[in-house]
Amino acid sequence: MTQTSHALLLQVLTDDYGLLKGRLTRRLGSPDIADEVLQEAYLRVERMPTIGAVLHPRTYLFRIALNIAADRRRSEKRRLARSEIELLLRLEHDELDPERVVEARSSVRTLVQALEDLPPRRRAIFVAARVNGMSIPQIAAHFSVSTRFVERELKQALDHCRDRLEIKLSRKFGPGRSETSNG
Repeated sequence: MTQTSHALLLQVLTDDYGLLKGRLTRRLGSPDIADEVLQEAYLRVERMPTIGAVLHPRTYLFRIALNIAADRRRSEKRRLARSEIELLLRLEHDELDPERVVEARSSVRTLVQALEDLPPRRRAIFVAARVNGMSIPQIAAHFSVSTRFVERELKQALDHCRDRLEIKLSRKFGPGRSETSNG
């Protein structure tokens, strides 16, 4: 931008600040965010390298401000929420005591034994779904069976593991089907 275009943009931003802030407030929903975005736009214009003339400075400035707002939104999505940070801090202080370690190892051994007790195809279907993350249709195609068969096998595998571990698994397999207990 030429030096005159550079000066013109800064002048338009200063002179039409209220107008730009009003448009941004309506677009972004917050006068404070609009203010911050315009301040950052001023700094960005000051740092711009030289380019050609700007025909519509107000529109150009508004687009810069919208781009800054979009950048901020993307940046904020990558940040952890306060609740996520609190959970991480709690986990940091949540030390494993020997009793919990022994309990966890015992549960893992019980689960491994429960899986080994399953018929081979049921175990393979369970592993495909729970370990490999395959969808029910993918598993059905892989084993050349119906999706209903896969759902039934998964339910039986989960029931078997739940009984062995003596826990309740609330996760459902299959669209809109309610689980019924067999025991």
